[in-house]
Amino acid sequence: MMRTSNLPAFEPLDPVGIDDLLTPDEKAVRASVRHLCAERVDPFVADWFERGVVDDVRGLAEELGALGLLGMHLEGYGCAGMSATEYGLACLELEASDSGIRSLVSVQGSLAMYAIWRWGSEEHKLEWLPRMASGEAIGCFGLTEPDIGSDPGSMRTRARRDGSDWVLDGRKMWITNGSVADVAVVWAQTDEGVRGFVVPTTTPGFSAPEIKHKQSLRASVTSELVLDGVRLPDAAALPEVRGLRGPLSCLNEARFGIVWGSMGAARSSLAAALSYAGERIQFGRPVSGFQLTQQKLVEMNLEYTKGVLLALHLGRRKDAGTLRPEQVSLGKLNNVREALEICRTARTVLGANGISLEYPVIRHMNNLESVLTYEGTVEMHTLVVGQAMTGQAAFR
Repeated sequence: MMRTSNLPAFEPLDPVGIDDLLTPDEKAVRASVRHLCAERVDPFVADWFERGVVDDVRGLAEELGALGLLGMHLEGYGCAGMSATEYGLACLELEASDSGIRSLVSVQGSLAMYAIWRWGSEEHKLEWLPRMASGEAIGCFGLTEPDIGSDPGSMRTRARRDGSDWVLDGRKMWITNGSVADVAVVWAQTDEGVRGFVVPTTTPGFSAPEIKHKQSLRASVTSELVLDGVRLPDAAALPEVRGLRGPLSCLNEARFGIVWGSMGAARSSLAAALSYAGERIQFGRPVSGFQLTQQKLVEMNLEYTKGVLLALHLGRRKDAGTLRPEQVSLGKLNNVREALEICRTARTVLGANGISLEYPVIRHMNNLESVLTYEGTVEMHTLVVGQAMTGQAAFR
């Protein structure tokens, strides 16, 4: 019989020893991202959130690029070529600092860069991907419109041929990185179906006014894209795809990062609650000594642990080439919902201090309200999984 003294120590934030399932390389990636966030993000992010401004976002992008985090799961063109699981662990650490910082990386790598890498011409790739991987150039992804969210097939932005050129007119809304981007991947209706276009943001007729008055993702640049007669050469169109398959493939890449990232927000809030409960004295002893508080802490940790195990399983499937889109939907549906509930429960453990930016909980809670609905709402992911289970489409 093994003696308890021979067992590894119990880790409060890894109660079942998930770390044993990670390779040394995966742990090294996680440690590098955690160190960067501790130095470059954590001391400042509450202030950024409160002011609604990320100081020196371009400098931050270059530091993220120098660490190989931008388009890190893509091969070639200056990209790091890391595994899906390593990318997921990076997303977890980034979102443990703030959802807005993870969004910057996700939109850059999994939306804008992936669209060019997967569907672009060789000229597109050579022109943009190396600079985007280094953080020298920032990208955004224009799909959502002011009146079009879950039904992208009804988008109103249109591209029409004019001689050998394309002319784009329309509006896109809720675009991360929009007003700091050097390039936008914009999706539009054409006579040939939905097509994507690589749009340098200096093109006449293109503008990206920043959206103000947000109460979520405040440490993130969010913009509207305005396209008024934006004239592009024929070569600006992504040549390798027609229809919604293009943008939806990109969204699936970003959703995978959210499956992991949401657990970062959950871990940060759980850690804050656990630490606070051990320090806060009520009725002569720490709050953590009361049964109801321990129940909250344990329930939060159960859902966090299950969420990380789910993310890791999906990461292994993605690395093996066996991950289905419906499985990503299931992961996003579960993990964001549970992360939000963990944050709300952590807020109750902290009491009134839970609404203060001196602690990360209310910031994560507010951010996750956006994460809950972007890259697919609860309703849409529920119906995706429901259709996979029943064979019946219930979207309309």
